[in-house]
Amino acid sequence: MPDLSALSRRELLSRMGGGLGALGLASTLHAAPRTNFVPKAKRVIQLFMNGGPFGPDFFDPKPGLTKYAGQKPEGADLRTERPTGGLLASPYAFSKHGQSGLEISELLPNLAQHADELCVLRSCHTDNPNHGPALLLMNNGTMTERVPSMGSWL
Repeated sequence: MPDLSALSRRELLSRMGGGLGALGLASTLHAAPRTNFVPKAKRVIQLFMNGGPFGPDFFDPKPGLTKYAGQKPEGADLRTERPTGGLLASPYAFSKHGQSGLEISELLPNLAQHADELCVLRSCHTDNPNHGPALLLMNNGTMTERVPSMGSWL
């Protein structure tokens, strides 16, 4: 048994923390679920197709955009490639569909028949107004370059 009286408080906490971490790791590894099958997939192909239509023109009506259309909101003087203009409302009408009441624009009348089978995410956001960093954030979880994308983790 080592003489613990010669240890400083910092050394003692460091050694105890390492021991507790090892105990936690051991219990986690022991409790890991075991599978009875061998995975068949050897590779994952992630298809990310940049571009596409503006989301609020299809599934995300923004009443605030309609209310403040043409106005330049506070904080819109961003240093970006082009000067930021006023707000632009969607020119398309929205109506509720299915039992869920999902609002879908007039651009998708056939898809609206399947409203209760759709999952629409309206909670994605970023603090960066530029598309390049936003794409990195969406695919990598960070705006830092050279970080593996979601496809490589799958």
